[in-house]
Amino acid sequence: MVQITLITLGTLKDKFLSEAVSEYKKKLSPYAKTDEINIKEYEIKDEDDSSLIRHALDIEADKIISQIPKNSHVFALCIEGKQYDSIELADEINKASGVSGKLCFIIGSSHGLSDKVKSICNTKLSFSKLTFPHQLMRVILLEAIYRSFTIIAGKKYHK
Repeated sequence: MVQITLITLGTLKDKFLSEAVSEYKKKLSPYAKTDEINIKEYEIKDEDDSSLIRHALDIEADKIISQIPKNSHVFALCIEGKQYDSIELADEINKASGVSGKLCFIIGSSHGLSDKVKSICNTKLSFSKLTFPHQLMRVILLEAIYRSFTIIAGKKYHK
């Protein structure tokens, strides 16, 4: 069975988002074991100070990197990542899971991810040119992963 690790910055504050995440993890359970690792965002005193933001991202990067399971195919969600359609993402996930059986998806903070994290990832992934709250992105990502596994399995969920 495929092992999925979802590393995210910040915690889910809204009950409806937590319920949606739980629902997609349940739907994924026939295909993969899914673990979540939530890392606290580093507090930035001045959101307009780019050096403080870079410093925060570097501190977060060390915490993220320490949590990546060994031999995982690492997907980093970032604005400069490649945009896949559902079938292309399913192919990418299928290929990646066939190597070690371990997939790791990383969602950064509202400031994104450090270049340190991006440089070690195998796949840079973007869902849109639009910006989404990182809490909502968890739900979107899990739905896309679930859809990918149903495509791989030849199920009718994907239309």
